[in-house]
Amino acid sequence: MLAGIVAQTPEEAKAAAEQIGGVVVVKAQVKVGGRGKAGGVKLAKSADEAYEHAKAILGMDIKGHTVHRVMIAAGAEIAEEYYFSILLDRAERNYLAMCSKEGGVEIEQLAVESPEKLARVSFDPNEGITEAKATEIAQRGGFSADEVPALAEVFQQLWGAFSKEDATLVEVNPLVKTGEGKIIALDGKITVDENAAYRQPGHAELVDEAAEDPLEAKAKENDLNYVKLDGQVGIIGNGAGLVMSTLDVVAYAGEAHNGVKPANFLDIGGGASAEVMANGLDVILGDDQVKSVFVNVFGGITSCDAVANGIVSALEILGDTATKPLVVRLDGNKVEEGRQILQSANHPLVITTDTMDGGADKAAELANNPASANK
Repeated sequence: MLAGIVAQTPEEAKAAAEQIGGVVVVKAQVKVGGRGKAGGVKLAKSADEAYEHAKAILGMDIKGHTVHRVMIAAGAEIAEEYYFSILLDRAERNYLAMCSKEGGVEIEQLAVESPEKLARVSFDPNEGITEAKATEIAQRGGFSADEVPALAEVFQQLWGAFSKEDATLVEVNPLVKTGEGKIIALDGKITVDENAAYRQPGHAELVDEAAEDPLEAKAKENDLNYVKLDGQVGIIGNGAGLVMSTLDVVAYAGEAHNGVKPANFLDIGGGASAEVMANGLDVILGDDQVKSVFVNVFGGITSCDAVANGIVSALEILGDTATKPLVVRLDGNKVEEGRQILQSANHPLVITTDTMDGGADKAAELANNPASANK
C-alpha cells in the first residue's frame, strides 16, 4: 500500500509531502470522476511543488463539487495501467465484474469504441468472486498466464471490500503494475448502498459534510427522498415512477417557456401528512433557484382529501416562509373532495389544475414569469 495523507491547506500538503518523501501526487478529494482531466490530480517532485499544486487545487470546482481536501500520495513507478470494477447490474439482476488491460482512460469511451477490450463477467452474488472466477475474469481480460495469479488475488480482495461494505460499485482506475511487478490500486471509487446504512454505522464517519448539498442534507434529516437538480420548477410527487414522469413532463413543457427545467426530485411516498408536506416544501422553497412548485399527486392508499389537507396545513406551518406559487394537480381516490378542500382554503399561492400536462405547463410558465401567477 502506498502512503497517503489528507491535507486541507497548502501548508499541510507541503508537510505531508516532506513526511512521505520523494515524488508525490496531489489528488483532489471530491465525490466525482474526471478529476485528472479537470486539473485536480498533479504530480509533484518536491514539497514546494506539492504546496503550489495544493494551492491551485483547493477551492477548485470540479463538475459542481468544490475541493476542500487533497490527498498527498506517494508516487509509484508505473509499468502498465489496468481497469477493474465490480458493480450491481440492475438490468440483469446480477453482479458484474469488468476488466481491461487499458486503464487510465475513459472507460465509457473504451466500451463504445473498443468493446472487445473490456471483459464483462457476470457472477452469482451468493458465491462471489472465488479464485476460479477471479482467474476467469483476468483471463478474459486478456492477461497472460504469468500475470493472472497476482491479479486474481487483487480481484478477490476487492470483492471482499465490495461485500463487506455493502457496495453497489467498486471501481479501480488505474490498477497498475509497478516496475517491480507489484499490483497496486492507485485510484478508486466506491458507491455504497444507503439502504444498508443500518448495517454500516461506520459509514457515517466518512460523510464529508462540507461537500454535501445543504438542501439534500436537510431532506435526509427528514427522511425525504430528495435529489437536487439544476432547474427552476420544484417537484413534489408520491411514488418514484410518478415523480420521474413529472420531471419529464416539466422538462418538455419548459421548452416553451425559455428552457425552464425541473429543480429537484422529491418523492413523499405513500404518506402526505401536513408534517411530510411541510418538510418537503421547506426543502424546495429553500432552493433559491426555485421559482414555482408543481405538486403532482395520485391518490391511492393516501386519498386526495388527505393530501389537500396536508398542503393547506403545510402552508399554515410555513407561514411567511412560503412565498412561491404552488401548482397542484390531484387525481385518483377522493379527488373531488381534495380539490374542494383546496378551493375552500383559497390560499393565494395555490393554483389547481386538472391534468398533469396542464399543471406542468402552468408551473413552467410561472417559473419563467412569476408575475403571471394571478393571470
